[in-house]
Amino acid sequence: MITAIIILVLVAVVAAIVVAGAAVRVLREYERGVVFRLGRVTAQRGPGLIFLLPFVDRMVRVSLRTVTLKIPAQEIITRDNVPARVTAVAYYRIIDPIRSVVEIESVLAATSQIAQTTLRSVLGKVDLDALLSDRETINEHLQQIIDDQTEPWGVKVTTVEIKDVELPDRMHHAIARQAEAERERRAKVINAEGEFQAAARLTDAADVISRNPIAIKLRYLQTLIEVSGSNSSTIVFPLPIDILEPLIGGAARRGEIGNGDQREQLEEAVQAAKAALEAGGESEPVSTRDA
Repeated sequence: MITAIIILVLVAVVAAIVVAGAAVRVLREYERGVVFRLGRVTAQRGPGLIFLLPFVDRMVRVSLRTVTLKIPAQEIITRDNVPARVTAVAYYRIIDPIRSVVEIESVLAATSQIAQTTLRSVLGKVDLDALLSDRETINEHLQQIIDDQTEPWGVKVTTVEIKDVELPDRMHHAIARQAEAERERRAKVINAEGEFQAAARLTDAADVISRNPIAIKLRYLQTLIEVSGSNSSTIVFPLPIDILEPLIGGAARRGEIGNGDQREQLEEAVQAAKAALEAGGESEPVSTRDA
């Protein structure tokens, strides 16, 4: 009799422990519980200690922490027909635990599939240059599209970031050639701008010098002083024509005075040389000296 009573007490204690274990739940600060009573959603519970009706209520735990979702690498073709392999990462969190349980079977799987298809769709509409240089705009566009599609599930997509863009080797060489051509173009533009500015300064200097002709001679003498200090054995130096004008004028005047007599003497010497060549018929050249 005593043994039977002890057994009944033990059974009652074990049953009480089982019932207590089924009726009591502890939820952490970042967790919420969606309670189903006989298959129907009753309310959202937590955090802390909550009580359930044993064998009547069933609770589903939902984490409210931000989840890091790695989007698998996607093979895409940009709008300018360049193949690329793109990897990205998305960050999302659940803002409505009831809808995340009732509206969708698996939040993680659904969000991953939506992110993959959206990534291929959006990047297929942009050029390679935009994909490489304007990632912030593309990331914002991806985040808006994915967030709109997951909002009915009680999911908030906070950030979408493109991690890496892998290009074929031939595209790396093409981009390198393009960058080199761009640098050469900039160098030519800078050189042309420098020449334009130098020409403008020379024009200003010419205007200043033209006001006083003696200035060019002073500049000429200054240049002679600078050249005299050079150790070079050969110096090519331009001589202003205005310095030679007096000499040229004097030579021209002297030439006008004796131009008639010298021309007659030159013609007589030429005729004499021709006659000597015809008469002699020799192969050696005949030298004629003007008296």
